[in-house]
Amino acid sequence: MSTLAKAVAHMRSSKTVMMSGGTLCAIALVALIGPWVSPNDYMTTDFDRLLHSPTFNSMSLFGTDDLGRDLFVRTMLGVQVTLVVAIVASVVSLVIGVLYGATAGYVGGRVDAVMMRFVDTLYAMPFIFFVILLLVVFEQNFLLIFVAIGAVNWLDMARIVRGQTLSLREREFVDAARLIGVSTPRIIIRHIAPNLLGVVIVYVTLTIPQAILIESFLSFLGLGIQEPQTSLGNLVSGGVLQIENASWMLLIPATLLAVILLCFNFLGDGMRDVFDARRSR
Repeated sequence: MSTLAKAVAHMRSSKTVMMSGGTLCAIALVALIGPWVSPNDYMTTDFDRLLHSPTFNSMSLFGTDDLGRDLFVRTMLGVQVTLVVAIVASVVSLVIGVLYGATAGYVGGRVDAVMMRFVDTLYAMPFIFFVILLLVVFEQNFLLIFVAIGAVNWLDMARIVRGQTLSLREREFVDAARLIGVSTPRIIIRHIAPNLLGVVIVYVTLTIPQAILIESFLSFLGLGIQEPQTSLGNLVSGGVLQIENASWMLLIPATLLAVILLCFNFLGDGMRDVFDARRSR
C-alpha cells in the first residue's frame, strides 16, 4: 500500500476527521446546488420585501437584506467565494512555501542562512497593512486577493518545511540518489517533497482558516470581494449595520463562517493526531 493510501486509510479511522470533512462537504454541496434550485436571484432587488425575516414562503429561507435581495442565495454564493479564495490562496502559499523551504533546508550552508534571514525580515513587516495597501493601490480583483493572502501565508509553511527537510536530507534514500548523480532540483521534487506529505497536508488544513479570516477581514473593511459579488465577510459587514432591524443578516453568515472555521480547525487537529499516531507505530 502506498504512503498516500495508508494516510487515507488512517484518516478514515478518525471520527474527528470524518465528521469535520463531512460537514464541510455538506456545506460546500449546499452552497453549490442551492443557488441553482432557488427561484430567487442574488442580484434581483424587491423593494416590497425589504428586511423580511426568514420564512419558507417564496423559498426565502434566510430572509432578505436591506435591498430586498434573497439572503439564502447570497449566503451560498458567499460560501462559494470564501472557500475558493481560501483554498486557492492556501495552494499558492503551499507551492511557494514547500519549494522555498525544501530548497533552503536541502542546500543548507550560506544559502540556507540567507534564505531564512529573508524570511525573518518579511516576518518583521506588518503584512496586513501591506495587503491593504496593495488592494488600495491596485484594482481589486480575485487574482490580487489570491496573491495578497498567499504572500502572508507562505512564510510559516517555508519554516516548517525547512525544518523537516533538514532531517530528511540525511536519510539513506537521499544519499543514494545523490551518489547516483541525481540533480538537486530532482531530489527536492521527487524525494524530499513526497516525504513532506503528512506535515504539509496537516498544515494546509490549518492555514485555510487563516486565509478565510484574512479574506473576511478584508471584505469586512470593504477591500475584498466587491458588489454585486459577495463573501461571508462582506455579508457580516452588511449585517452589522442592520443588527437592530434584521439580526438574521448578521447571525446567519457569521454562524456559517464560524462553523467552517471550526470544521477546518478540527480537521487539521484530527489529521495531525492521525499522522502522529501513524508515526509512533
